[in-house]
Amino acid sequence: MQQHNVLILDFGSQYTQLIARRVRELNIYCEIHPYNKIPKELDSFKAVILSGSPNSVRGEMVLHPDLSQIRGKKPLLTVCYGAQYLAHFSGGKVAPSNTREYGRANLSFIKSDEIFFKDISEGSQVWMSHSDTIKDLPTNGVLLASTADVKNAAYKIEGEETFGIQFHPEVYHSSDGKQVLENFLVAIAKVEQSWTPDSFVESTVEAIQEKVGNDKVVLGLSGGVDSTVAAVLLNKAIGENLYCIFVNNGLLRKNEFESVLSQYEGMGLNVKGVDASEKFLQALKGITDPEKKRKAIGNAFIEVFDAEAHHLENVKWLAQGTIYPDVIESVSVNGGPSATIKSHHNVGGLPDFMKLKIVEPLRMIFKDEVRRVGASLGIDKELLGRHPFPGPGLGIRILGDITAEKVRILQEVDAIFINGLKEDGLYDKVWQAGAMLLPVNSVGVMGDERTYEKVVALRAVESTDGMTADWVDLPYKFLQKVSNKIINQVKGVNRVVYDISSKPPATIEWE
Repeated sequence: MQQHNVLILDFGSQYTQLIARRVRELNIYCEIHPYNKIPKELDSFKAVILSGSPNSVRGEMVLHPDLSQIRGKKPLLTVCYGAQYLAHFSGGKVAPSNTREYGRANLSFIKSDEIFFKDISEGSQVWMSHSDTIKDLPTNGVLLASTADVKNAAYKIEGEETFGIQFHPEVYHSSDGKQVLENFLVAIAKVEQSWTPDSFVESTVEAIQEKVGNDKVVLGLSGGVDSTVAAVLLNKAIGENLYCIFVNNGLLRKNEFESVLSQYEGMGLNVKGVDASEKFLQALKGITDPEKKRKAIGNAFIEVFDAEAHHLENVKWLAQGTIYPDVIESVSVNGGPSATIKSHHNVGGLPDFMKLKIVEPLRMIFKDEVRRVGASLGIDKELLGRHPFPGPGLGIRILGDITAEKVRILQEVDAIFINGLKEDGLYDKVWQAGAMLLPVNSVGVMGDERTYEKVVALRAVESTDGMTADWVDLPYKFLQKVSNKIINQVKGVNRVVYDISSKPPATIEWE
């Protein structure tokens, strides 16, 4: 059982996951819970952090947490909305700021003898993001820091280990934000920095053994980082009782089915490869709507996976490579399911008649932590460094209907692009890359002959978790080389474009 250390209460801020990531970077374990779903058992949490929020403490939609078992009893750090909430409902005053306080600011005053700001100097850059401001501190409030525009940028409550900050320490632009969190969690709350990949592996293996016992577990491998790390963890815990199924849906990258299957077998995993390409292409015939494509791919996967699982006797558990962002996003601050749970989380849609219990060894860690855990388990660096690849594969990178010929074209284009990134040392500088086959033809000229062929779009983005992403400024010479190679070598393509849209407003995939 994982030891809890820090509880983060989420009020709907876009930055809440960042708080958790920064805390984890300090080798401290933390969990995010909605502000109105506070765990009943709080003994194992050594400190609590309240996040920001898009709501106002002065509005009708005030989010009221029950802090009766927290405030004054545990070290408490309140960020932005949290700090305003504490002030507004504890004898202080919050009012609209004259100007929207957004972006970079500098601390113009710091109470130098305060441990909360240990090793941080005046002038330190912080990130502001609010339209209200704290005019008067709460009862027993003591001013700790100010900026040129925000007098009450940080405060503490006398007689309590309770702190409020108007800025966001979790955001990269707060230059000493990590130090602020370390001062609060380590120097003040005395939380141990014992959360490491090795400790996670050790505790997770024990938890799996305790939970699963001698039962058999089936896992659908995708070739991606998450399912691979989940498989190796489970294999370490239960060995030959883990049965892996790797399905070729015909929408994988060029030669990926054979190469990944060979890699898995070399890792000592008990894995069966199933080539169901024809079944998936048949299921997708004539479908152009992206959501219907996802559902068709998901349903076909369920049928194939179910048929293969039935060949195994006495399997009681289904393992999934679910990671923490999936868990967080499935529960809103209102305690219900989020507005969009992507339908391509296909294994999660297995039919009731399979009657399998679920085991998710990675459900409490982020993507970058999955890679670190994989390294701790000795998984090959190349496999861990693979770019994310969508569950429906090339099915959502072929806009319009899907045919075997279109899959062939896109596989060839994608292989040239991805191999080109690797050859030029650019692959590891990109978070995710791929090609899209567009449902339009364009006029071209090849050898004095008119052509009327397909257009492909190349896409490369940088990100940390896919929630936001910027397009990568790939060198023109590289794009020129790749474009020429694609047009010369891939029959059916006569035009290449490069996508320079960021997320938001665009998404990483086109469908």
